[in-house]
Amino acid sequence: MLETNITKSTFQFLKSLQKNNNRDWFAEHKKQFNAENEATKSFFGHLLELLSAHDEIERLKVFRIYRDVRFSKNKTPYKNSFSASYARAGLHRRGGYYVHLEPGNSFIATGFWNPEKDDLLRIRKEWELDISELEQIINEPKFKKVWGPLIGDELKTAPKGFNKEDPNIDLIRKKQFVFTRKFTDAEVLSNNFAQEINTSFKIIRPYFDLMSSILTTNLNGESLLD
Repeated sequence: MLETNITKSTFQFLKSLQKNNNRDWFAEHKKQFNAENEATKSFFGHLLELLSAHDEIERLKVFRIYRDVRFSKNKTPYKNSFSASYARAGLHRRGGYYVHLEPGNSFIATGFWNPEKDDLLRIRKEWELDISELEQIINEPKFKKVWGPLIGDELKTAPKGFNKEDPNIDLIRKKQFVFTRKFTDAEVLSNNFAQEINTSFKIIRPYFDLMSSILTTNLNGESLLD
């Protein structure tokens, strides 16, 4: 049976790990880690079932707790979190979902983290033409209340080939097109946390539909998938 809640023991383990992020401590508490890891995987599986009721999910990826420290100044061997991503199915469904569980820093994220070169250019060309449909979606009161503003890294100036005086330059300069929602520890540990995530991801759907339409057509609205 899939776990439907995140429990206090999971966060207690992560808090202890944060204070004792070393291989000796982790080895001594490996049994506890295995139990919490399986419970969290079960929660992510439950969320997959909820998402699949209103979207087509191609893949659930549960991230490992082990950090890759080869190119990092932070040499602690373990993450202080459990996390997972959900990839949408099919070339005509763009965007994805991410869930991050960490004491004091839990959040969900969705959108387009690092679009490839051609996709990024296509998005910028769309914003150069018209942002009215995007603005209508992201400024809808319910959407804005749940997700807040569009965020993401951006260039300091206009991308090559774009006018820095363009009225939509703030959007055109963006390299990422992401929304996030933070949760308190109490919210994460509540009985309706999975449902709250699922509801939030339902609300993002008009944004995904718009972006999917943009990324699967040319500037004339002709399909690129035929």
